[in-house]
Amino acid sequence: MAKDKRAIKIENIPKMQEASSSEASVTSEAQDVNGESKTHVEAATLCLGKAFESDDVARYFVDTDDTAGWSDAKKWKLHLQIMEALVKSHAKEGLVTTIGPNYDCVALWLPPGKDIDIDEDERNSRFYRRGIFVRLKRELSAEGKRRFFEEFMPLLHNTKQRVLESHDQKSWYLVYIGTKPESRGKGYAKKLIEDVTRQADANGQKCYLESSNAINPKIYAKFGFETVETIHLQRGPKPIQLDIMVRHPVPKAQPQRLVGPEHHNDTPN
Repeated sequence: MAKDKRAIKIENIPKMQEASSSEASVTSEAQDVNGESKTHVEAATLCLGKAFESDDVARYFVDTDDTAGWSDAKKWKLHLQIMEALVKSHAKEGLVTTIGPNYDCVALWLPPGKDIDIDEDERNSRFYRRGIFVRLKRELSAEGKRRFFEEFMPLLHNTKQRVLESHDQKSWYLVYIGTKPESRGKGYAKKLIEDVTRQADANGQKCYLESSNAINPKIYAKFGFETVETIHLQRGPKPIQLDIMVRHPVPKAQPQRLVGPEHHNDTPN
């Protein structure tokens, strides 16, 4: 059985190193993506594309009234373009980690103090200026653009601010995590999640996520996440539910100090 890759960041380095450890390990903040790193972006994009191929939220931007005549191949291409934009933006501002011999599971995180800046005024958005979302905005249908840029992104941003309040910029945000269908059941997602939750616990930080799959809240609950409310995307033929989940930091257990007889005060009051 092939050993897992260490969780890697997608960054501008000459060659991505692979570790022999079977455990995932979160690295430091990701940097610009270019050169050799494009290979990693493409692999991470394909993993998330496969993981979210039939996800209701992922399909929400692709299956619109004005794409009814599109071929499956054209919709798949758009789906991958959305995932690519998300991978690149998190590689620049957050953390992209992967594990498994073939990028079998990928997680997109925003560390405390980081955010994906998609301003309605393109002149004020560094991601528009860098071109990350320019192509996506061009490729989405008119309704797809409204759903992604005018409904989805503002709803997620505003909900996170409202739920976390003063902890908004002090918390870890699990934006996406997905495992290829053929690689599920191997504990890959568990390793990527726990690497960050351990760090969050050590620093007393909350973790936050939205779940678009009805079966996932029970799974995330095993990692300490609690559902605090639900929100809905409303522009489609039926509302699409997202469960908002928050994980509070778990204090490190203090070792018990054994008290010997000579140190035990058993004098009655």
